[in-house]
Amino acid sequence: QVQLVESGGGLVQAGGSLRLSCVASARTFSNYAMGWFRQAPGKEREFVAVITKSGGSTYYANSVKGRFTISRDSAKNMVYLQMNSLKPEDTAVYYCAADYSYITLARTKADYWGQGTQVTVSS
Repeated sequence: QVQLVESGGGLVQAGGSLRLSCVASARTFSNYAMGWFRQAPGKEREFVAVITKSGGSTYYANSVKGRFTISRDSAKNMVYLQMNSLKPEDTAVYYCAADYSYITLARTKADYWGQGTQVTVSS
């Protein structure tokens, strides 16, 4: 069982930055690929970014490529999402997720999910 807790959401103006953090309870954190997802009101949850178990590869949704960066610190059981040049359309609840397979995460599926953190970008 893996518990995930996100933090770092908030209200920011368009063009600003936020860094989301997610701490995992897993003893074998390095066994899991990690991902970030988001869900805006009235929309389905969508894939944002994923990082492989080793941290050696990352993948992004086209809508965030070049603006968002996913990273992990396995010594601290942490995964981060640095969000720059934020746009109003980035407004959503952001979720952290873990799965053995980064391919599964890229399909917006995961074995474990956090409770989410709200990000609101004002225009």
